[in-house]
Amino acid sequence: MSGSETSNEQDCWSAQAYNKTASFVYSSAFTAPVLELLDIKPGENIIDFGCGSGELTIKLSGAVGDAGLVVGVDASEDMISKAQKNGFKNCFVADIQNLTFPPSVAFPQHNYDAVFTNAALHWCKRDPQGVIRSAKRVLKKGGRFVGEMGGFTNCIGLRMAIHHVLRNHGQDPLKLDPWYFPSVQDYRNLLESTGFRVAHISLHPRFTPLNGSIVDWLKVFCRKSMLNAYDDAEAEGIMKEIENMCAIDCRDESGNWAMMYTRLRFVALLD
Repeated sequence: MSGSETSNEQDCWSAQAYNKTASFVYSSAFTAPVLELLDIKPGENIIDFGCGSGELTIKLSGAVGDAGLVVGVDASEDMISKAQKNGFKNCFVADIQNLTFPPSVAFPQHNYDAVFTNAALHWCKRDPQGVIRSAKRVLKKGGRFVGEMGGFTNCIGLRMAIHHVLRNHGQDPLKLDPWYFPSVQDYRNLLESTGFRVAHISLHPRFTPLNGSIVDWLKVFCRKSMLNAYDDAEAEGIMKEIENMCAIDCRDESGNWAMMYTRLRFVALLD
């Protein structure tokens, strides 16, 4: 689920790799809290910012029923293509940091009851407030912006290891780091300064078992961003260095890998 690249830039996402390694992102166990905050009603019109390959968006569509509408938007053409193959047709490629609708779309461009987002906004480092402005433009008065994203201390330990190894390889990891993990106060400030009233905002540490190793995770989330300048052999060596640093904290005696995620959840209202 992505939001930071426009359709004219390199698509850094593979829906197949994402579904294989990171399917926990849209699992029922991990999405239940943010869906509870959304409190979806039959007949509502909802737009999903960073819909990815559409698994959760399809669930939203079922919840609003035939009287409602759910639209998905994602920066990745590969993700949108997979969402359409999954049977979800009301979706398009765009950058949610400055959202524009293609002229060919048959669905509304504003007057939505809710903007929903899950695991996407932390990829919008270039202009996080631009996402909020985009949400404000498409919502009707009284609408809500509801989401979950990586927050302050997300991927703690692993992110430090990435920065350490890249620095040792002569890189500036701060420039390469693609993530935006705000604190509660920082994101509240952005929401309020854009005209929203914050009804709820909180941070939640979450133990997250991985479907593979740290290297598998890095291949999905870092290979085409922080490690894009390296050929495959060099990148593999760097990822192994990172994994070796993380093993003491992220691998149990049975060889299972896990990470500590910290999720920022919010409900913001457009009065």
